[in-house]
Amino acid sequence: MESGNKALDTLEKYLLGPMSKVAQWRIVRSVMAAGMASIPFVIVGSMFLVFNVLPETFTFLEGFFNNTFFRISDLYMLANKTTMGLLALYFGIVVGYEYTRIYAEEDELNMSPVNGALLAMFALFMTVPQLVFQNGEMSLVNQNNEDSTIIYGWEMVEDGISRLGSSGIFSAIIMAILAVQLYRFCVKRNLVIKMPEAVPSGVANAFTALIPAFVVAISVLLINGILIALGTDIFKLIALPFGFVVNLTNSWLGILVIYFLVHALWIVGIHGSNIIIQGFLFPILMSNLQSNANGANIPFVGELNNAFIIMGGAGATLGLVIYLAFVAKSKQLKVLGKAAIVPGFFNINEPLVFGLPIVYNPFLAIPFFVAPMVTASVAYWAVELQFMQPVIAMMPWPTPIGAGAFISTGGDYMSIVISILCAIIAFLIWFPFIKMYDQKLLAQEAGEDSLI
Repeated sequence: MESGNKALDTLEKYLLGPMSKVAQWRIVRSVMAAGMASIPFVIVGSMFLVFNVLPETFTFLEGFFNNTFFRISDLYMLANKTTMGLLALYFGIVVGYEYTRIYAEEDELNMSPVNGALLAMFALFMTVPQLVFQNGEMSLVNQNNEDSTIIYGWEMVEDGISRLGSSGIFSAIIMAILAVQLYRFCVKRNLVIKMPEAVPSGVANAFTALIPAFVVAISVLLINGILIALGTDIFKLIALPFGFVVNLTNSWLGILVIYFLVHALWIVGIHGSNIIIQGFLFPILMSNLQSNANGANIPFVGELNNAFIIMGGAGATLGLVIYLAFVAKSKQLKVLGKAAIVPGFFNINEPLVFGLPIVYNPFLAIPFFVAPMVTASVAYWAVELQFMQPVIAMMPWPTPIGAGAFISTGGDYMSIVISILCAIIAFLIWFPFIKMYDQKLLAQEAGEDSLI
């Protein structure tokens, strides 16, 4: 196992250190906070969408829904349109708030998080209307045809204003960063209006944001104006590099790389899902989720992660924990399995990761990496080849196996089969390794040399 230990040491040296630093970046922490804050609203909005598509799966409900619920669907689907259709707002507000709060607390600056959130929204809204530069004049776009409906620069789609939906998440993040940095610049240089101490803090904070608001307005308008004169705008410019990243992560090889990195972090003790998926990829997953709700067929989206790839927790350990609880011969593994089996059904496996342990354990590193990469491949191709419906709804990540798959795909029975199949395949990958590990621990309990 010396080669295995060397591999873990290499991962720790070249991955743990850099990724630990990245995870502490202020903007990464802010984006992670935005992702976590938006989850409850996305789940609620998704449930209304699932309800609305039930007749597509259970066709016997179609007549009943046509005569009842579909008569008021425009009303209750507002819960979906004001979540999935306004994701850029959720991200922009929270990133602006959290980014400002972190600077205020860690650099001891007199910055109001509420002002930061509002400045972020101010900057974003200036990038949403579409303008065109023609004949020496800059004007708002007005267009109404089969391809698009743009009214005074605001492009309207079924879910509302197109640039405030998932396609605007990255613009919202970038504009929040710009707005907060300009706010910070003004505060550090004392370019703010200071009120007497007797003035209530709410009023003082409002005036503190006055000059930064002018700076943000002039900066965004100047940048956007130059870009519009060149035939583009801030929104389109930001979309270019992020479009490349989206295409990369939506490919099969891209997903394999993602799950390798997630589990490479886990194997050295870092919560890989929080950093890679929640920290970097969550905006992409939300964008894909909205696309699927509108008829696309994108595999890597929403709760594909917990419903099909890592059932039982990181490493896809649901089958493993069942084996430990009921089949393992080692007393240590039996006790651990019985303690971890209930959390395992709800995709919580920290007892295994740190108690088995999987962290820094060369005996179990191979299945920990391979199992989720194989299940990710199965799930990816099951959607890509249309063996099952794509995920259209966000589910709470602790939803048990089968249930999360069924609901998140809008009631596709085949998703249950694929989910269980993925769990079985993952266990088959784990089986030879855990059986060997069980035998070695059993021998150790009988008095032989320590295993690790």
